[in-house]
Amino acid sequence: MTDESSTPGPKPKVARLIDAYGPELAGIGEELEARWTDPETDDSLRTLADWFNEQLLQAALADAGVETVTDDVSQLYSLLAGDTGSRGERTQIERRLERQGVDVASLTDEFVSYGAIRSYLTGYRNASPPPADGRANAATTARTIDGLRQRTVAVTESKLDRLQDTDQLRVGPHRVFADVQVLCERCGKQYDVADLLDAGSCDCYES
Repeated sequence: MTDESSTPGPKPKVARLIDAYGPELAGIGEELEARWTDPETDDSLRTLADWFNEQLLQAALADAGVETVTDDVSQLYSLLAGDTGSRGERTQIERRLERQGVDVASLTDEFVSYGAIRSYLTGYRNASPPPADGRANAATTARTIDGLRQRTVAVTESKLDRLQDTDQLRVGPHRVFADVQVLCERCGKQYDVADLLDAGSCDCYES
């Protein structure tokens, strides 16, 4: 994974959008890389582009104070992207979102293509596609899990901040942690998943 702050030249569109939306998209770069480089996820660049655009839509709705759920976001994106529904249905959705404070024209212009995702992953994050044999190894699995963990922390922090801003939550200075633990039911020991992957076995297999 590349240190994004040290990448020379202008930032690609995906990186600029991640910066622009701040906490709402924090950690999404790591998750994109993890999902693309792990052969077990089998996510194509086109699939990742659609997923990123859904996260972008959800961030824009959150910024406008529009409450929704994941299934609603997927449906809204399909309509706005023209994948489903009629022109009339799309127009109706666009007008409703505009009334709720969403700049639909600017938002849909921000939607990215699979080519933009590829440029971001290969040119900006210096990531490589999964091996042709389709087999995951401990390193790629660890990166995938860590990307998901970081995304969970970032989303949780963003949601807590939003609740604090709207006086729905009162909490002092705090940090959010997300640990993934593996409990072996035979030897009874619990391991951090990264440590277990690094060790390659639990105590059951120690000589």
